[in-house]
Amino acid sequence: MNGLFHASWPGHRDADFGPVLARRLLHVTARRDGRLVGYVNVVGDGGVHAFLLDTTVHPDERRKGLGVALVRAAAEAARERGAHWLHVDFEPHLTGFHERCGFRPTAAGLMALGG
Repeated sequence: MNGLFHASWPGHRDADFGPVLARRLLHVTARRDGRLVGYVNVVGDGGVHAFLLDTTVHPDERRKGLGVALVRAAAEAARERGAHWLHVDFEPHLTGFHERCGFRPTAAGLMALGG
C-alpha cells in the first residue's frame, strides 16, 4: 500500500498499515497486472454508521471511473454488513467526485485534535 500512497499522495511517508487494516469494517482494492492501483477503507461504529476513508487511485488510473466503482462497491459491502449510513469527509475540490459516487451534502462538524 505504501507504493500506491507514494504515487498518489505527495509527501506520503512509509506507514505500517497493520493497525488500520485491523480496525476496518472492510476494504476494497483494485489491481492491474498484479499491481495495487486502487484502495478504499471503510470503518464502522459497530452499529449502523460506516465511514469511508483513504479513497486512493493511482495517478495512471484516474479519470476512468475506477474511484467511483471502488466507492460504490464499498457502499454495497457496507450495506451488506448492516450499515445504514456511509459518511465521508472531503475537501471542496472533491465534491464532484463524491456526488458521482452518490453522496449528498450534509452539515457536519470537525474538531482538530493535533498531530
